[in-house]
Amino acid sequence: MIIIKSQPEIDKIAAACRIVAEILESLKSYVKVGMTTADVEAYAEKRIRQRKAIPAFKGYRGYPASACTSVNDQVVHGIPSRLVKLKSGDVISVDLGVILDGFYGDGAITIPVGDVDAGAQRLMQVTEESLYAGIKSAVVGNRVSDISNAVQRHVEAQGFSVVRAFVGHGIGHSLHEDPQVPNFGKPGQGQRLKHGMTLAIEPMVNAGTPDVEILEDGWTAVTADGKLSAHFEHTIAVTKNGPVILTKI
Repeated sequence: MIIIKSQPEIDKIAAACRIVAEILESLKSYVKVGMTTADVEAYAEKRIRQRKAIPAFKGYRGYPASACTSVNDQVVHGIPSRLVKLKSGDVISVDLGVILDGFYGDGAITIPVGDVDAGAQRLMQVTEESLYAGIKSAVVGNRVSDISNAVQRHVEAQGFSVVRAFVGHGIGHSLHEDPQVPNFGKPGQGQRLKHGMTLAIEPMVNAGTPDVEILEDGWTAVTADGKLSAHFEHTIAVTKNGPVILTKI
């Protein structure tokens, strides 16, 4: 069941989203060569708790950390570790969620570490562009798959592939609500978009095959061919005046 949010509820979701946005933005300058993904996790959790918010991911379905830190060929749900040290040329995707006053915010970015090559830069750029292409289609009267198709068309036109194993989702009272928001599909299908819907749109884009595998930890998804992956996410509100990005400073 899709939950339509009132303006006061959207305002509360937006407050949670601002915390996510501020932390992700600060990570762009915080992440450095030589630090571990556990360092990234510790920084993110400290910042969440300083804002009197709760890490949304920690303990969710048994996930052990406050942030997902996915490096290079890791697509999503990478578990922070003191054993994973960042080196120049890496890319790290950080997915972060918080709860504030009972409402959820969710966002993700992919950050270059040191000097990354042109291929990695282009992958990140196209992935972020595809997110905004999807958001542009999140207008009242369109359908969910119009978002999906916009993402897919942009990604594949640039020679990359869209991960199909993971999708975006509704969000607000819970971390994952209806509807699911795939990053692929034909336009004109699925639920009609209505004023008051809140969605987490999150393309995950691979340099090679769209296929993924799950590591033995039961969480970390990696590309099946070992090539790079990137991940960007915004939480948005669908409104009569067009989509409003809530995870934006």
